[in-house]
Amino acid sequence: KRPGAAMAREKPEAAAEAEATPELSYREQLDFLNPIAQPLASRKLTRKLYKCIRKAAKHKQLRRGVKEVQKFINKGEKGITVLAGDTLPIDVYCHIPIMCEDRSLPYAYVPSKSDLGTAAGSKRPTCVIMIKPHEDYQETYDECLEEVSALPLPL
Repeated sequence: KRPGAAMAREKPEAAAEAEATPELSYREQLDFLNPIAQPLASRKLTRKLYKCIRKAAKHKQLRRGVKEVQKFINKGEKGITVLAGDTLPIDVYCHIPIMCEDRSLPYAYVPSKSDLGTAAGSKRPTCVIMIKPHEDYQETYDECLEEVSALPLPL
């Protein structure tokens, strides 16, 4: 591990400066996962999801944060829910996957909340995002939807 990698987790300013490149590689981020981070997106799928999130952010088709995502899941909105696997304490958002399963919405975990926040165009890390479908990036969305739906659900 590089020195200073742990510091970037504490200080949002340091994470914001390293916006273009993720501070840690996918493999290194896996060390910080919490026990409920299943199903975890592969490195390739994680990249696709970030790309889709960036496109969705341009068209304002994102729901970000636990309260907002929870509210719209309850209202019956459709979309792909992406959760950060390094969020602690897990009590903050451990009910979201259950809500998704009840409404048969696809969801997946990505390793890093700071990368998730960056992809959404925000300087703050975020632990959950819902990507809504939109015709301008429908192809990317459908690809992600297909791959996320194919991930095995935890028992």
